[in-house]
Amino acid sequence: MLTSLERIHEKIADLETKISHLRIAERELLALDKGSSRQTKAAPSPAPKAKQKPATKSSSRKLQTSKPPASKAAEPRQSVAAAISEVLGQHGDLSASEISGLINAAGPEVNNRSVSFALQGLKKRGLAKNTGGKWSVGKERSRRAGSPSGASAVHSEAAE
Repeated sequence: MLTSLERIHEKIADLETKISHLRIAERELLALDKGSSRQTKAAPSPAPKAKQKPATKSSSRKLQTSKPPASKAAEPRQSVAAAISEVLGQHGDLSASEISGLINAAGPEVNNRSVSFALQGLKKRGLAKNTGGKWSVGKERSRRAGSPSGASAVHSEAAE
């Protein structure tokens, strides 16, 4: 039988894992929002870093840079949420693991946690809904036609 002190330690450990999961979700949502919102202010310049010690023989190997070779075309990566919206639009109602499998089959490797967090973000924005464990497309985003009066294309056709 667990003592009350052991139960408290277990609860603390559970809360710490929940906090770490929430921080991960927060970072992903901020990344999604950063991509969709325009930047109004320049980012602050990074603080100068301290000098590094001279390299030893074991660390004298060239470090690989994270930059892609110049021969590769620089394509912007599709966000997890955009990939989910695309998959749901093509395949209809799917579970989170099925969505993850289809995204992985189509391109970049994403884990189930990323898919789950992105689905929750889409759900909060009304772009996805969950019914009986299956995710589907929520309301469609409406796009206005670029008419000067601000009227939609349907209204302008009806006026003619």
